[in-house]
This record gives sequence, structure tokens and C-alpha cells, in this order.
Amino acid sequence: MRCVVQRVSRAKVTVEGEVTGEVGLGYMVLAGAEEGDTEADVDYCAAKIANLRVFEDTEDKMNLSVKDVGGGVLLVSQFTLLADARKGRRPSFIRAARPEVAEPLFELLVKKVAGFGIPVATGRFRTHMEVGLVNDGPVTILLDSRKGF
Repeated sequence: MRCVVQRVSRAKVTVEGEVTGEVGLGYMVLAGAEEGDTEADVDYCAAKIANLRVFEDTEDKMNLSVKDVGGGVLLVSQFTLLADARKGRRPSFIRAARPEVAEPLFELLVKKVAGFGIPVATGRFRTHMEVGLVNDGPVTILLDSRKGF
């Protein structure tokens, strides 16, 4: 599972003019399931999202987690995180999990992040979404449960 974690002062996702998820201070997380991912991959990403220390403490050091600052997480499914653009000009998505596999993994990620006591909002799976955010810092962290980077 791959995730792009962006520290935000606010973020929201809209589907067909309806806001489906919104957070203030916290994270905007794009998440993509890879073929072969299991609950262990979800556990890895959920724990990282909940415990990354990228918010400043009183000494302006990145020492606090989203839990520590009382923030929320906006989770948006994005299969294009598994794109392979090494050859040619058109990316391949063959490493992305099929929707019938990816959706339950994404829902499990939502549940597990919320299980850390963090408010979670989401987009809508398999829809065209408009995502707006204010990246605070900017701070952007890449996660890969297979530790590919």
C-alpha cells in the first residue's frame, strides 16, 4: 500500500458538488492499494499515519503526531499512486489492486486510522473527486508498506 501524507491546515474532497469529507488541521492522505496487499500492509500504513511526528512542538521541532495536536485525517483512495511511468508516455496501472480488492483494503485503512482515536473523513471510492487542500509547510511524506522507498 502506498500513501502520500500531506500536513494540512485544511482539506476537503468534493464529489459532484457535494463535500464528502473535510478536515481542519491534520493530514490529507492519498492511499493506493497494490496487488497482493494484505491487512499487514494496511496496519503498517495506519500506524505510520497515526504516529508520524511532523507537527511542531513548542520549540518548533517536528515532534508531535496528528493525535498529539488533535488533528484529523482526510483519506482519499487513489489507484494512480501505483502507476509505473518508467517506459513510454502512458503510465501502466497493472500493479494497482482491482477495485473489488482495493475498496475493502481502503475501508480497513479508514477503520484502523480511526481506531487510533483520530477523526477520519473520506472521499468516495471509484468516483471523480475534486480535492482541495492547504499544504502546511509544505510537509509531504511518502509511505510504502513494502518499503520500496
